[in-house]
Amino acid sequence: MNLAPATAESYLRIAFARMLGVADRLGDEHVNLRPHGEGTNSVAALVVHCCGVAEFWLGHVALGRPTVRDRSAEFTSTATVAELHSLVGATLATAADDIGALEAGKGVDAGGRQSLVDGDTSDASVVIHVLEEAFQHLGHMELAADALLAAQPPASS
Repeated sequence: MNLAPATAESYLRIAFARMLGVADRLGDEHVNLRPHGEGTNSVAALVVHCCGVAEFWLGHVALGRPTVRDRSAEFTSTATVAELHSLVGATLATAADDIGALEAGKGVDAGGRQSLVDGDTSDASVVIHVLEEAFQHLGHMELAADALLAAQPPASS
């Protein structure tokens, strides 16, 4: 069985749409807050990280593009909700192009593929890894939002 590009893109769009839904729910007031202090990540940082994951694994690992990714900085980054929407839009456009390039046989092994599940170095395995990370961090974002919003006093009527 092969992973159809349209299927991969659909699932990636779903993951990022849900991430943006969490960011929208929090708004600019809460999207950069860490739910339990320095040891946890803000929703904004996790969205930025997921965009970095997609760019790194699809663009660099799978297609051999140079990268200037600073993974550590992703977790301390801040952004407005509007900036997150813009970043995700650009990430999804690039990811669609990258998945198309992989389908066209332009994939390379720039290193890193060997760390994938069971040593599967296929293009499909790289794409599935990006999806895995996106949905995993979506869950983190949902928990962070729940914790942040539960800590807020109820609105007075």
